[in-house]
Order: sequence, then structure tokens, then C-alpha cells
Amino acid sequence: MAEMAEAKLLLLIFLSFSLLVPQALSVVPEECTAESDDCINKAKALPLKIIAIVSILVTSLIGVCSLLFTRSVQALNPDRDLFVIIKCFAAGIILATGFMHVSPDSFDMLTLQFSPCLKENLWHKFPFTGFVAMLSAIVTLMVDSMATSMYSQKNNVGVIPESETIDGDREMGVVTAAHLHSHGHGRRHHHHHHGAAGKVEATSSWLLRYRVVAMVLELGIVVHSVVIGLGLGASSNVCTIRGLVAALCFHQMSEGMGLGGCILQAEYRWLKKLVMVFFFSVTTPFGIALSSTYQENSPSSLITVGLLNASSAGLLIYMALVDLLAADFMGPKLQRSIKLQIKSYAAVLLGAGGMSLMAKWA
Repeated sequence: MAEMAEAKLLLLIFLSFSLLVPQALSVVPEECTAESDDCINKAKALPLKIIAIVSILVTSLIGVCSLLFTRSVQALNPDRDLFVIIKCFAAGIILATGFMHVSPDSFDMLTLQFSPCLKENLWHKFPFTGFVAMLSAIVTLMVDSMATSMYSQKNNVGVIPESETIDGDREMGVVTAAHLHSHGHGRRHHHHHHGAAGKVEATSSWLLRYRVVAMVLELGIVVHSVVIGLGLGASSNVCTIRGLVAALCFHQMSEGMGLGGCILQAEYRWLKKLVMVFFFSVTTPFGIALSSTYQENSPSSLITVGLLNASSAGLLIYMALVDLLAADFMGPKLQRSIKLQIKSYAAVLLGAGGMSLMAKWA
């Protein structure tokens, strides 16, 4: 029942987003005249957009499914080093997406220097992008914390996981009350009982944590994917669309790998996995198809998409740094191996560097 409720929640969010965004974008009180360009050709751009829809859909599916079906591949199991390195690579891509793609786009749209269509009295006086991104990060923290707390209380699992070993090797966090009780009274015959209970509690707590992370990350990526789909679909510049499609395919595949790793660790049932894969895969093509209502130079469109980009940037940066990178690097697996940390840092830099380089084209 919980799986069905979460699936219905995702569907409700997606439908609400699809209904509200066209209304916001179609209200155009005034238009700014776009400059003419020899590369602007709507007739030639249409087949390129159709190719973009198919190619982005396929690469998104490949990216998000690449880690979901790896349990049969021993080297890519979640407990193996290679899985951690790949996940760090994908986290670096998500981090660079927030800093190098989404946030600069929002600044461009909401700054008078780049968007003369906006009113100077409001948008020139205050950095809305930074403000909204900051609020988004705080709200993401709030949702992250409260959702974890509610999940834990609902399933009667402790919020702070116990270490997997009772004898002081604190792999996951602070020792639970049961552990302290057993050692405080010196009852060695309770040692194995509490040790087994602690392992179950730790495993359940981290499983719930992974599920919250996967849900919040999915929400942020869905919003961002619709927005970048709108940007591509609204463009009629045949000189840049080809490069943009290639960059977005790489972007969606790599971002999907990060999300797929989180979904795999969350150990959802197949129905929930399929729902999350579906929403991630179709949102960018959906944004491209939705772009007929998008007036690229109108103030309402600039404000709507600019604020969505800012909120998405705050969410993606928070998720990449806190829930993906910090959780892994401060976790027991990486803390026990400096060599694995170095490899993981190299993977983060490689992912972030590659995605930063993509900012030249997308």
C-alpha cells in the first residue's frame, strides 16, 4: 500500500506540474522582440526536435536502468567499490548540473542585464536566483529531515542507526540504547541478541534513508528535466540544436545513473521502480512537446522558468553535496579506505569536469 501511495503522489505532482506550467507560460502580457538570425528556421528545427525526443528518451532509459539491473553483475553490486565510484561520478555530474547549468540559466533569465524585458524596479534590485536557491536548499533539508522522521516513526525504526558490530566499531552512527543497556549491566548472554537487533535496526534505518533520498532527488530532477526540455523545444536555432541534443543526451544518461543508483539502494518493489524510471525518462521529452506554449522572450516565461531553475539548482546542489557525496565519503566504506576515497574523489572531479565542459554547448 505504501508503494502505491508513493506512486500516486509522484503522478499527482507530475500532473499538477504539467497543468500549471502551460498556464504560467501562456500568459503573455507583453513580448520582447527576438533578434533575427540566419540559423532560425522553425521548419528545419521540427525534425531535429523529434529526433531529440526519441534520443533523449532512449538515453534517459539507458542511464537510469544501467544500475538497476546490475545485481546479477557481481562487480556492480551496491556493496562493491566500483558501484561507489560510479555513484560518485554521477553525483559529480548532478553537482555540476546545479552549479554550471541550472543556476547560470536562472541568473540569465532573472537579471535585467540579460533579460531587458523584466521590470528594472523589481528584478534589478534583488538577486532572486540566489535567494530562491537558498530557500530551495532549506526546504529540501526540511523535507529530507521530516520525511526521514515520519518514515522511521511509521515503521518503528530508530532514526540514528547503530553500528553493525557491537564491540565498538561504529560503522554507521551512535550506539543505540539497547547496546548501552546490555553493556551497562555486563550481561554477555544478551550480547548476540542485541547485536542482531542492532543490525536489523541499522539496516532498516538506512533503507528508509535511501528511500527518502531517492524520492527527493527524483522530484528535483523531474522539475529540472521539464525545464531543460522547454528550453530545447522552444529553440528554432538549427545551428545549435544538434550540439544541444548531444549534450542533453550525455546529461540525462549520467544524471540517470545517479538516480538509478539511489533507486537500487532504496530496494523498492518493481512497480515503484518502473514508476520512477518512467517519470525520469519522459519528463525532458514532455518538456520538448510542451514548448508550444513557451514564449521564450515573454516576461512571464522568463520569470516562471527562471524561478523553477533557481529552485531546482538549490535542490540538486543540496542533494549532491549532502545526501550523495557527504553520506558516502563520511560513511563506513570510504572511511576505512583512503585508496577508495582517492578513486572516488577522482570520479567526482571527472563527472563534475565533464558536465562543466558541456556548459559550453548546453
